[in-house]
Amino acid sequence: MQDRGGSERPEVSVKFPDLNGKSVFITGGGSGIGAALTEGFIRQGARVAFVQRSDAAPFVEDMASKHGARPLFIACDITDTNALRKAMAEAVEAHGEIEVLINNAADDTRHATEDVDEEFWKWSSDINLKSYFFACQAVMSEMRAARQGSIINFSSVAYMMGLGGFPIYTASNAAITSLSRGFARELGEYGIRVNTIAPGMVITPRQQELWLTPEGVQEQLRRQCIPSPIVPDDIVGSALFLASDLSQMITGQVLIVDGGVAFSGA
Repeated sequence: MQDRGGSERPEVSVKFPDLNGKSVFITGGGSGIGAALTEGFIRQGARVAFVQRSDAAPFVEDMASKHGARPLFIACDITDTNALRKAMAEAVEAHGEIEVLINNAADDTRHATEDVDEEFWKWSSDINLKSYFFACQAVMSEMRAARQGSIINFSSVAYMMGLGGFPIYTASNAAITSLSRGFARELGEYGIRVNTIAPGMVITPRQQELWLTPEGVQEQLRRQCIPSPIVPDDIVGSALFLASDLSQMITGQVLIVDGGVAFSGA
């Protein structure tokens, strides 16, 4: 594996035997962080289904070629709750009841407060919060019956740091943390764990195309305790850990993966 500073770094090859054969469902699992999550769980032998709006057929073929396992891609607009429920039912039919749910899909489109109308508010909050709630709702009954399960909701350190420029996104981030903690309390007696992962500035093709500049990246690295760019693969280990039995007594927590920005307060 290539280090972001240009030197070689060791390949991460940790195995979680209990994830082998697990039914995993990921929103936004064909690009960016989501694609890294899909590949990470495939490497563990999990049966992965994922949804997103854009075509992910090339990614599916790439996974099949590299790993001999083909994730189930279901085209879906997650703001359409009925479509999301239908996609999750399709995943259950193919792979069995969902044992690990990862709500990863989000949209951090920048927006000025004065430009927001009700239509944009609804669109943004539907993607960044509503879909999380209803995906969680869809797996609760069967997870309760099985008396086990792991739900991982993705948030961001953006709200912790009081970043401006996308207030609906950061409001949703904060709400996701509260939602996870509430569900952790509600579902804990059934052995279901609900946690949040809050990444920092992850360098993805979308971020590079739309927002990131070389100067902005260098400024972010200066603020991090670990001054290496964060890439999608850096998020995978945390998700694998929270999905596995190794974290069986961890719930209602927020795992920050940001190189130390929120910790340092820089």
